[in-house]
Amino acid sequence: MLRLRALAAAAVMAAAGAALLPAPAQAAGSVHLYKIYYDSPGSDTRSTASLNAEYVQIKNSTSRAVSLTGWTLTDASRHRYTFGSYSLGAGRTVTVHTGKGTNTAAHRYQGRAAYVWNNDRDTATLRRASGSTADSCSYNSTRTDYKMC
Repeated sequence: MLRLRALAAAAVMAAAGAALLPAPAQAAGSVHLYKIYYDSPGSDTRSTASLNAEYVQIKNSTSRAVSLTGWTLTDASRHRYTFGSYSLGAGRTVTVHTGKGTNTAAHRYQGRAAYVWNNDRDTATLRRASGSTADSCSYNSTRTDYKMC
């Protein structure tokens, strides 16, 4: 009987402790960096295909569209991409390519003729139009070509 009461008390304490734990950071949703593909496949030829295979994905995990107009994406060397008039739909992901192309709802292009993301280490920072940091993601590896943030 004493053992049964001790088990019941432990179960109640565990349930109470679990209720006090903080919720996961992404539970309410956010606009955040999702993936950085920093080392495009093959040789770095600066071709449009090679430049566009270097990209950053940004995900909106909220239940509403979010205007990214004026938001910026930068690397540690301060290469900056600024979103023009653009809204990222609820649950959607946008891919920001380094090279040139035609902007769509799912793909944006920086229009650069040179690579942005270092092949060994760098930091991507996503800032709101106000300048406050929405998210950042760093990598420090040559073992893989991308980083899931």
